[in-house]
Amino acid sequence: MDDRIYPRREQAAVIQTNFVARVYNWMGLGLATTAVVALMTASSPALLNFIFGSQLVFFGLIIAELGLVMALSAAIGRLQATTAALMFFIYSALNGLTLSAIFIAYTSASIANTFFVTAGTFGAMSLYGYVTKRDLTSWGSFLFMGLIGIVIASLVNIFLRSEMIYWLVTYAGVIIFVGLTAYDTQQIKAMALQGFGDEESERKGAVIGALRLYLDFVNLFLMLLNIFGRRR
Repeated sequence: MDDRIYPRREQAAVIQTNFVARVYNWMGLGLATTAVVALMTASSPALLNFIFGSQLVFFGLIIAELGLVMALSAAIGRLQATTAALMFFIYSALNGLTLSAIFIAYTSASIANTFFVTAGTFGAMSLYGYVTKRDLTSWGSFLFMGLIGIVIASLVNIFLRSEMIYWLVTYAGVIIFVGLTAYDTQQIKAMALQGFGDEESERKGAVIGALRLYLDFVNLFLMLLNIFGRRR
């Protein structure tokens, strides 16, 4: 057996560890931005009335969020790393504006408890995705189809207002975002070696990786809040 293969493996492990740590740093900053903006918005009656008192403003924010996610994901190869990071933080801030509603709908204690449950679940599944030797690529298409399914079901239920569909979407969403956390972590780990040596590519890869994990965390949190949250 050629011993020279081991230093290469060790180097790859260090590269992946450093890259994933960078991704988590960006994700943490994004979550912190969302939390600060949400808390500030929830404490301002005038701002709450501006956002939720007008359907045009509220849905305009939702459309802007979706547009930013799609633009960042589609154009990451053409964007500068600084621009990608700016778009990520703008999205995080906009998300904080719309998520401020949870502080009105749910008690602070249940929000905090659900956050810690989410953090534990997310951390465990992300660790699994990072250390497992199993190839999770086959999960991707299944989870994506499930994601499309719950989005369609949620849109349909706006008109049907079915409690059964609501709970099916909620529990299915928990399963899907738990799976996506592990899947995305493994994909991000693989990304580390693709852009190695090019600082600009590494920075952009870290931002897009952070966006993926950020979306997994926030959506898992919201699904669990539907289950565990205590309404005011």
